[in-house]
Amino acid sequence: MTGKKRVVSGMRTTGKLHLGHHHGVLTNWLKLQDDYDCYFFAADWHALTSEYQDPAIVKESTRDIFIDWLSVGIDPEKATLFIQSEIKEHAELHLLLSMITPLPWLLRNPTYKDSQSDEGQGGDDATYGFLGYPVLQAADIIIYKANLVPIGVDQLPHVELTREITRRFNHLYGDTFPVPEPILTELSKVTGLDGRKMSKSYNNAILLSDDETELKKKVSSMVTDVQRARRKDPGDPEKCNLFPLHPLYSNKAEIDEICAACPKAEIGCVDCKKILLKNLIAGLAPVHEKQRYYRDNDKLLDEIIANGNAQARAITRETMLEVRKAVKLG
Repeated sequence: MTGKKRVVSGMRTTGKLHLGHHHGVLTNWLKLQDDYDCYFFAADWHALTSEYQDPAIVKESTRDIFIDWLSVGIDPEKATLFIQSEIKEHAELHLLLSMITPLPWLLRNPTYKDSQSDEGQGGDDATYGFLGYPVLQAADIIIYKANLVPIGVDQLPHVELTREITRRFNHLYGDTFPVPEPILTELSKVTGLDGRKMSKSYNNAILLSDDETELKKKVSSMVTDVQRARRKDPGDPEKCNLFPLHPLYSNKAEIDEICAACPKAEIGCVDCKKILLKNLIAGLAPVHEKQRYYRDNDKLLDEIIANGNAQARAITRETMLEVRKAVKLG
């Protein structure tokens, strides 16, 4: 132990990362890695809850995610980066936790309840793994004796379930794990091309790996202020779907100019998009350069992942010795 509080967080490997991941998650990780003992993992087992029919994307996305993490500045010298499925102790603890987790706790999970109201109710999506994924999530977190879990506000119920499972284990078998606390991310939502939350499932995402041609295509297609039908109509940046991206990439002078000119129709949506596109290309250029570097250096990437797996495995093996002893299996 370093004496620092420990942070654990993961990302499902279901495709390439987008700006929502960058500004909603990774910028927070960048801050945390300097002050905490951080463990960040590629959650490939969790990805199978939705991608089990086409698992090839899971393996491909795992390497893409590591490249994106490294390219935005996540540092393997400061944080432990690893693959969930390479640490088999996660699965063992998941099994043991599943023995003590009451079924009603899982049935009231908002994500599961929402899925049951969709068209797929009772269909192929209603799997045992999907119902029980919060138990695996709890194992992912507490096996490292994490103190803190960075999340968006919509994930609070998931962490609260982890806390309930942890308290129940400690009550049954003695105080083995600290009860983790959530850390809310500063930016909970990044707007996508159509004004909804940026998401691969909505097909409205700007990817971290999008080149200049693709960025131009996507920014040009973005929905702006739906009430501004013509160039001469006054606009409202507060109602514009594109404007929330400006504070992430444009400077204060440009933002102030847009805020002053748009309501007077002194700047058009096409002009506004050009400003964003210019700054977006410039802002992502260093990320793209590092992406190319890591794609061209497979051995280095393999070494980083292998080292992270080894560091994570050393922690989990120690934890599971304690757990087996606590449940009288060791």
